[in-house]
Amino acid sequence: MLPNTLGLPDFPWDKLAPAKAQASAHPGGICDLSVGTPVDPTPRLIQEALKEASDAPGYPTVIGTQEVRDAIRAWGSRRNMVDVGDKGVVPTIGSKEAVAWIPLLLGVRPGQTVLVPHVAYPTYDVGARLAGATPVPVDPTRPDTWPDATLVYLNSPGNPDGHVLSIEELRAAVDWARARGAVIVSDECYAALPWAEPYVTEGVPSVLDRRVCGEDPSGIIVLYSLSKQSNLAGYRAALMYGDPALIGAVVEVRKHAGMMVPAPVQRALTVALGDEAHVAEQYRLYARRREVLKEAVVSAGLLVDEASAAGLYLWVSRPRVEEPSDLAAFSASGRLDATTRGSGGEGEGDSWALVELFARAGILVAPGAFYGEAARDHVRIALTATDERIDAAAARIMELGAEFFRA
Repeated sequence: MLPNTLGLPDFPWDKLAPAKAQASAHPGGICDLSVGTPVDPTPRLIQEALKEASDAPGYPTVIGTQEVRDAIRAWGSRRNMVDVGDKGVVPTIGSKEAVAWIPLLLGVRPGQTVLVPHVAYPTYDVGARLAGATPVPVDPTRPDTWPDATLVYLNSPGNPDGHVLSIEELRAAVDWARARGAVIVSDECYAALPWAEPYVTEGVPSVLDRRVCGEDPSGIIVLYSLSKQSNLAGYRAALMYGDPALIGAVVEVRKHAGMMVPAPVQRALTVALGDEAHVAEQYRLYARRREVLKEAVVSAGLLVDEASAAGLYLWVSRPRVEEPSDLAAFSASGRLDATTRGSGGEGEGDSWALVELFARAGILVAPGAFYGEAARDHVRIALTATDERIDAAAARIMELGAEFFRA
């Protein structure tokens, strides 16, 4: 077997196994709020579209059917994105594969630099490494501090923190990239889930919004997934939308690699993009779950990031304390080995300490340590659980209260 020569990190979620075992031992069962995987049914009209297209004996095309390309362009128009024509859109096999492979598909090479948000989904870092490039974390709101780079990942709304880049911040990033000939790849898969103004009323802005890029999509690609808005994670239904020259280069490689979205999924994607009613209904479900969890978390003396304006997560921390006194006793109990928390310093240990406290309550959350050094004092709490599990988690948090989570 060939060794891993790409410098990829260990898969972070494996480190949660001890916490999951502890949470699973709770008499009321585990409330798994660690991963943003949808749990609600795929809307019936989308299921029917998949079934109707299930007789698909021939190979699908990489570029997608005309109807799916039309649907993608119509979706972009509703978001006030500049029109990129048929050659500026392509369906993808979920958005994670697009995130991970796009530097390589665009010709990023060893020795080049790729910028990633300093609080970020780990696959941006992985994408740079798969191309042999060097990932460098940066504050996405401060292009004036960025080093030169070949490609820049943006993520708005952000995973895990829910931060939204404003029109002005996006424009500054585009100006920076165009001045240097860099490419911007913007992951906008949580755009349908805004929780704060002005985004609830006006929508989350895209980097390809006309107010950001004018009528010029050059040097920019947007990635979007229907996993969140339409409960299609199991379908792997997503898209790229952007500079036709860049999309064309991506399509050529995808043709050689056989990276084709199955024909029935293309049909389901078309129908899902054309129906906004199911998106609004899913939004209402998540809004209710968010309010229930947020009320419980705040009642327990924990802090919810006020800048977390969109997405599927609460970004939570504890008020700063000198020493989490309960942690040593908890680790000594043998329920979770202290080495599981990693060795990234005091802040990283604090995110794992909070993971452990939640695990004692039978609730599994994700440590900020998964998302970069700048995230090491937080935990990510997902809204993607049934109403029953969300209510159970909230009840446990409120029952345990501030004294427990201050430990």
